[in-house]
Amino acid sequence: MAVYVVTGGGGFIGSHIVEELLRRNQTVRVIDNFSTGKRENVEPFEGTAEIIEADIAEGQNLPRFLKGADYVIHQAAIPSVPKSILDPVKSHHANVNGTLQVLNASREANVKRVVYASSSSVYGDSPTLPKHEGMMPNPLSPYGAQKLFAEIYCQVFSRAYGLETVSLRYFNVFGPRQDSTSQYSGVLALFIPAVLQSKRPTIYGDGLQSRDFTYVQNVVEANLVACTVPGVAGQVFNVACGDRITVNSMLQQINKITGKDIAPIYADPRPGDIKHSQADITRAKEHLGYQPKISFEEGLRNTIEWYRRNL
Repeated sequence: MAVYVVTGGGGFIGSHIVEELLRRNQTVRVIDNFSTGKRENVEPFEGTAEIIEADIAEGQNLPRFLKGADYVIHQAAIPSVPKSILDPVKSHHANVNGTLQVLNASREANVKRVVYASSSSVYGDSPTLPKHEGMMPNPLSPYGAQKLFAEIYCQVFSRAYGLETVSLRYFNVFGPRQDSTSQYSGVLALFIPAVLQSKRPTIYGDGLQSRDFTYVQNVVEANLVACTVPGVAGQVFNVACGDRITVNSMLQQINKITGKDIAPIYADPRPGDIKHSQADITRAKEHLGYQPKISFEEGLRNTIEWYRRNL
């Protein structure tokens, strides 16, 4: 039985990772200041996981929190392009300084490997599709730049200190427990509750922008295999399904599954938004053995059912 520390374990993705680790009978510690994560996401695990309320960016207690840990799955962040544009300094503190503190504490605690949650936003709006890890990064937002800086820190800590790190570039993750109460939430977390309540969702742009929507359980699996697969220290991998769907088509599928016919409201595109995004997941398949097991449609049905029960 290994000891896993999940930073940001109260968040949408982090809480799913915690849940799966506990299902596999691993020892789990959660570190979260609950600024973006939710306490209710980890309340079901309070008897089986150790939950530490702390800000990773402050760092002074992190070596103590990480003592005895085998693996650190680093999810803690302010995960929002619009928020990073509104307040780049606050976002940088959480996303870059926080990652540096986690890496340094992991080095001091002799952690075997840190798996870092990066983002497809590092690619920017390059017309090349699908996006592959060998492309030159070109972020459009402070958030994308911060994720790239943190990736570089991960690689440097592997080279300079021998701390094994793996960075996973997530593409448009969705699923149960994704926050639907904020204007900064993921598009599916906003659209599904709106349609279920017969409200018109807002599409920024013409709706022809496309995304590689990735169900959260696929991301969980990628994180867990990235902890233990040998020979990948210092590397970066796309985590997605390798497909894409337009926002207009995505809304049509939500309408079809829910039996609704809700038309969107179209608004001007938002600064920092990317027109098209699709991942090449060849490297993750070859080196991690990653294979997305849950399709977009199956994940969408699961997510809609969760929102039906929890709205």
